[in-house]
Amino acid sequence: MKKIISALLLATLVLALAACGTKDKDSNNASSGEGSQEKTKIVVGASNTPHAVILKKAKPLLEEKGYELEIETYQDYVLPNKDLDAGDLDANYFQHIPYMEGQIADFGYDFVNAGSIHIEPIGVYSKKYKSLDELPEGATILISNSVADHGRVLAMLEEKGLITLAEGVDKVKAELGDIVDNPKNLKFDANYEPALMPQLYNNDEGDALLINSNYAIDAGLNPLEDAIALESEDSPYVNIITVNKGDENNEAIKALVEVLKSKEIQDFILEEWKGSVVPVK
Repeated sequence: MKKIISALLLATLVLALAACGTKDKDSNNASSGEGSQEKTKIVVGASNTPHAVILKKAKPLLEEKGYELEIETYQDYVLPNKDLDAGDLDANYFQHIPYMEGQIADFGYDFVNAGSIHIEPIGVYSKKYKSLDELPEGATILISNSVADHGRVLAMLEEKGLITLAEGVDKVKAELGDIVDNPKNLKFDANYEPALMPQLYNNDEGDALLINSNYAIDAGLNPLEDAIALESEDSPYVNIITVNKGDENNEAIKALVEVLKSKEIQDFILEEWKGSVVPVK
C-alpha cells in the first residue's frame, strides 16, 4: 500500500511540474510572439569611421521606429560585400557608387543602392609641402591600389590643374594611362592598400599621398586641417547603403535610409566632422 501511495504522489508531482513548465513556456511565447514589442533586427556592415559612428547615432532613432540596429565593423573594403552577398548582413554602409559598380562587374554581385547618405572628400596629404603648388618637378605621388578610386584621384588632380586627362575619357574609369599632360612630370605609385595610406603619411613616404577621409579620420587626421588639398563637395563618389537587389523595398531598409537622411543625423555629421564628411540631401 505504501508503494502505491508513493507512486501516486510521484505521478502527481511530475504532472504538476509539467503543468508549471507549460505555463512558463506559454508565458514566454506571449512576450516574444504575436502582439509583443520585440523589435525587428537590422544587421549593417560598416567601416569604423565615419560610417559606424553615424550608425550608432542613428540607433536610438531606429529603435523609436521599432527596429534594432546591429552594427558589424570592418577594416577592409572586401569582406563587407562578401558578407552581404552571403546573407550575413542586411545591408552595408562603407562604399561609394563607382566602387559598388566595380565590385558588381568583378564578382557578379546582385547589389543596388538603397540610398545615398554622405560624401567623404578625398584629400592630398604631405609632410614635406604645404600646398600643391610647392610640389617639385618629378614629385612622387602615392595612391592606393583600389582601382575604383584611381579615376577619382585623377579627376581631382586634373581639377586642381596638376594633370590633364584624355579628351572624352570617362573620369570615373580613368587610369594612369589616360594622362595626356603632366607638366610637373609627377610620378605615381599605386601599390598600397587603402588602409595603409595614413601609416605611409606618418612615415613621411613619398612627396604627397591621397587618402580617403574615412581612413584619415580613423587614423586621427583632420582632413580640413591636415590635407593640403581636398576634393570638391560636388564629387560623384557618394557613400551609400548597399543591399541585395529587392531588399531596397524592405520596410526596415527604408526606415534605415530615412533615419540616416533625417535632419538630426545630417546635423550630427556636419557638427562632428566640420565639413570633412558632407551629408547628401
